[in-house]
Amino acid sequence: MLQASFRGIFTNQRLISLRKASSLSAARGRRAPIDVHPEVEDALATGKPVVALESTIITHGMPYPTSLEMAQSVERIVRSTGSIPATIAVIGGRIKIGLHPAELERLADQRSNPTAVKLSRRDIAAAIALKKDGGTTCCSTLIFAALAGIKVFATGGLGGVHRGGENTMDVSADLHELTRCPVGLVSAGVKSILDIRRTLEYLETLGVPVVSYAETHDFPAFYSGRSGFESPWRINDPRTAAQILHTHWQLGMSNGALFAVPIPAEYEAVGSALQEAVEQAVRESEEQNISNLGKAVTPWLLNRVGELTQGKSLASNIALVENTALVGGQIAVEYAKIAGDRHDQDQCYPVTGIRGKPDEPHSASDVASSGTTDDFKGQPLPNASLVVVGCAAVDITSQPLTDSDLGHQSTFPGKVSMSLGGVGRNIAEAAHRVLSSHSDESSAATLLVSLVGDDSFGRLLSEETRMLGMRTDGLIPVRGGRSSVCSLLLERSGALRAGVADMDLVRNMDGHVAREFILAHKPKLLAVDGNLSPDTLKVVVSECSRNGVDVFFEPTSVVKSASILPAIASNLDQLAWSPITFASPNLLELAHLYQQAQLLDLTSHDRWWQVLDSLGLGSKFRTDLDLLSRREASSHDTSRGNLAFLVEKGVAQMAINLLPFFRHLVIKCGDLGVVVVMRFTGDDAAESSWSTESTNHHKRYVVSHSPTSGDIVVLQHFPAMQLPSDALVNTTGAGDSLVGALLAALVQSPKAFHSTISLQRTIDIAQHAALLSLQSPLAVSPLLSSLHGELSHQ
Repeated sequence: MLQASFRGIFTNQRLISLRKASSLSAARGRRAPIDVHPEVEDALATGKPVVALESTIITHGMPYPTSLEMAQSVERIVRSTGSIPATIAVIGGRIKIGLHPAELERLADQRSNPTAVKLSRRDIAAAIALKKDGGTTCCSTLIFAALAGIKVFATGGLGGVHRGGENTMDVSADLHELTRCPVGLVSAGVKSILDIRRTLEYLETLGVPVVSYAETHDFPAFYSGRSGFESPWRINDPRTAAQILHTHWQLGMSNGALFAVPIPAEYEAVGSALQEAVEQAVRESEEQNISNLGKAVTPWLLNRVGELTQGKSLASNIALVENTALVGGQIAVEYAKIAGDRHDQDQCYPVTGIRGKPDEPHSASDVASSGTTDDFKGQPLPNASLVVVGCAAVDITSQPLTDSDLGHQSTFPGKVSMSLGGVGRNIAEAAHRVLSSHSDESSAATLLVSLVGDDSFGRLLSEETRMLGMRTDGLIPVRGGRSSVCSLLLERSGALRAGVADMDLVRNMDGHVAREFILAHKPKLLAVDGNLSPDTLKVVVSECSRNGVDVFFEPTSVVKSASILPAIASNLDQLAWSPITFASPNLLELAHLYQQAQLLDLTSHDRWWQVLDSLGLGSKFRTDLDLLSRREASSHDTSRGNLAFLVEKGVAQMAINLLPFFRHLVIKCGDLGVVVVMRFTGDDAAESSWSTESTNHHKRYVVSHSPTSGDIVVLQHFPAMQLPSDALVNTTGAGDSLVGALLAALVQSPKAFHSTISLQRTIDIAQHAALLSLQSPLAVSPLLSSLHGELSHQ
């Protein structure tokens, strides 16, 4: 056992207090229209540094295409510091925390999108209700950054008290927002078109810390490093700035801080000339009554300054924004280090609330139409295209500081964390992320069917699943049941050392519970994991056979991999094809399946002999396979050797002998990649492009055509994608992510295995998903939601 540094994370009270602090989760729980970019979500979930960026400067601050180039440059600069940029905006009435490239261009191109509005606090709800596009000001960006738990926000200039504000009461909402949002705002001071003295006085009244990030106390004036006024505090390093923000958090203070960064020195020389243009623009605005136009004043003034300076102000504007992005990224990196060093996990990523009692139905008959998602506005959910029946569990992960710490009968310092897990649940989340990012219609395509206890772990599973945007109508609470929990011990490298799994609840699931979901949804594909009992699997496989539903089996572990064999045995006489359409064993599970099939005499069954004879495999197949086995396993790492294991360890032989039971095998070979062994018969064989293919060792596949039955057997090797040596975080969910992405691809394209091109794309998506999860502390990386582009090419 390890000495936990997570400070009581396992108590229910602690869980509740963590989740009550989560504004984003609470908003999502109320189905607020918020989309977090997968990269930003992953960064927040794993404690990586994130920098918020505003978008009014894109929509209203600069002309196109300069606005787009500036936005792209600022994001690159943030990345160069090791931070993740989160440009915030409203698009189509949905709040976006982090933008995709196409969304960034949509906002920047005012010619194609002239109706984009400028959004302060007062405008947010109306813009969302009217499905508008909008650029967020400092004020609204602060709101959404705080909502997401982002601690640093970089921008050009803060709003403030307008000239004559003592009479007009024209004061930017930015100032008040700094009293409500615990975010560090990094800017080049306040815009020089404002009354800087009164702005500083007002910030003092509001209790907002003003800190010059410079060699002196001089408070910058946007285009100039000196405004003639001083800040009460001065720092000149990102660590101290981060400590200020962290201290606010430690003390429970709800306000932010202003870090005023002077414009780069090379632009200081033109600052006085630009300030003269500012003064002229202000005079003109007063003479032309522009100052009465409210929020349109600032864009007008900045545009007029640009005209008067013949574009020089634009160059300075870009320079100061890029400079604050650089400083903001550096501060965010240091903040993440401080938070990580002190294990303040709850301040970095908002997690969801746990209600006192679940509101889920308690029987399978109740759940068929009970769930709702944001996209369906309270209407009954459509039938699922993919049903996953298996284990939903809570994973408790322990990891020592060093591997030498591990010993017997003692505790050792390390880290302990908790996340959602269970093979079935992981697979379902991975499939949901890939499918739902492909289209809104696919957001309810995946249904997880599992039992959960009526304990705190069960409530956690239900609520966190809901917060992921997944449907929960398949999660069935069991009165008095003990939710599935898996406790894992990892090595320092992230590799699995040992674990204990309490999976009795799902092991005892009645097969007729799953049967009701099959009948209710009639999915395209049903996946089961090896945690289910053989009796349950018998019912599921038989029902799928009767309803023409393809079955995908994930073995889960060596011991559990053979649990599917009794279901195969009971259906072998009744089907003209393999009882299981797909299976995804690793090399050890494949060997165990083969050995157990022999022990159960399945390889003596008449049906087994009939199928093997129909394949018509002869000496040419063996020769082709031998030639393939001489190819290198990896094109980028010769140390992995060649594919001799296919022959020498009997991998190909075992897979071929299992084809009467499993139509297609996707064999996970770790750093040796993936081997797919497939059998096509009848119409499938005739319609498949494999019917015109022959063995191609360069493309790593062997093809055999039976001269008598017309059956086709294909064995293809796919090298593992390259993972940087220092990028591995953990291995617990990589295989599940691969399977989930594979399921998503098969739901999108049921005949994905029928051609060389579509099979290559499908395995690429699956391996990419596994690679992303290998680099995440979570079982399933949120970045799987970014695979929609690859899926769309299916």
